[in-house]
Amino acid sequence: MAKGAAARAAARKQKDKWKAKRWYKIRAPRNPWSFKEIGETLAEDESMIIGRKYEIMQNELDGDFSKMHIKIKFRVNNVIGSDALTEFVGHAVMKDFERRQIRRERGKIDDTVDLVTEDGYFIRLKPFIVTRSRAKSSQKQQSRMVVRNEIIKFCSSSTWLSIQKALLDGTLEKLITTAVTKVQPVRSAFFKKSELIQSGVLIDEGPTLEEIKAQEEQSLDTGESELIDSEMIEDTSEEDSIPEKEDTSEEESKPEKEDIKDESDDSVLENESDEDTEDSKEESTEEEISLNDLKSKLKAELVKIADTLGLDSKGTKPDLLNRIYNSLSVPDLKNLLKEAGKPVSGKKSDLIDRLME
Repeated sequence: MAKGAAARAAARKQKDKWKAKRWYKIRAPRNPWSFKEIGETLAEDESMIIGRKYEIMQNELDGDFSKMHIKIKFRVNNVIGSDALTEFVGHAVMKDFERRQIRRERGKIDDTVDLVTEDGYFIRLKPFIVTRSRAKSSQKQQSRMVVRNEIIKFCSSSTWLSIQKALLDGTLEKLITTAVTKVQPVRSAFFKKSELIQSGVLIDEGPTLEEIKAQEEQSLDTGESELIDSEMIEDTSEEDSIPEKEDTSEEESKPEKEDIKDESDDSVLENESDEDTEDSKEESTEEEISLNDLKSKLKAELVKIADTLGLDSKGTKPDLLNRIYNSLSVPDLKNLLKEAGKPVSGKKSDLIDRLME
């Protein structure tokens, strides 16, 4: 028991490491990013942050979404208060982007160039060139020599800062593309990796950290004041807005308009009903005319047959009626059956039998 109590007491006395840690803001280099805040990190002591590396995609840093495949690397070299200052130590192109450039019937030319800049920085650059068609080994060797000469010529007369800008904005890529095109047509050319091996002379250009902090505080204060002003304006606008009286004249005029609409609708309905009745009357008159024509035809046929047989039309026999009905068409027979109120279905013989009944 005593052993367990002693262990618990020792555990209580132990220092919580997480409580001892604090947050530090990671800021990009002074030039060209003006100490832009790019992230945060935890550390128990300032000395633990020195040498830490931080990676960020170029589109997150510069806002250029065409550079989403480029990873920029920074390293913490100084700590001032709660700010961890960094230096640019290189960049790298994502492996999947590099693999997508290589296809069948294309040539790949890569190289590693170590050089010293004008301000004494020792750096390493790795150019990567993809040709439009397959390249011979002699063409590849010549292309490497051309690219190496162009890179050394440019970097030896430039500072590390200007080389950074040329790497990130594509100036150096265009330079090697135009140089290699004289040997072999180029499909794409870029630097798959750059690395700072040894630092040189620092150049103090651009705003200081104190000026950047003052600008950030000022922007925060102006943002808060704008928010307060907007809230005040909204409150005053709500108080000033008094509901206006509704115009009764419009409401009174609305039912009149509705009455006019109802009257117009009734007139339209009446016109439609009148048109329907006229159509029905025309159809009935046409039917009466067709029946009258049938009757006149029948009478004419009876007269002819009676003249040929020497009989009157009133004294017709069943055979004579059968002949008359046979001489008529099926539609005429159906019309006669309709007039007599009999069914009109069946063959011609059935229709004649039904008329003979």
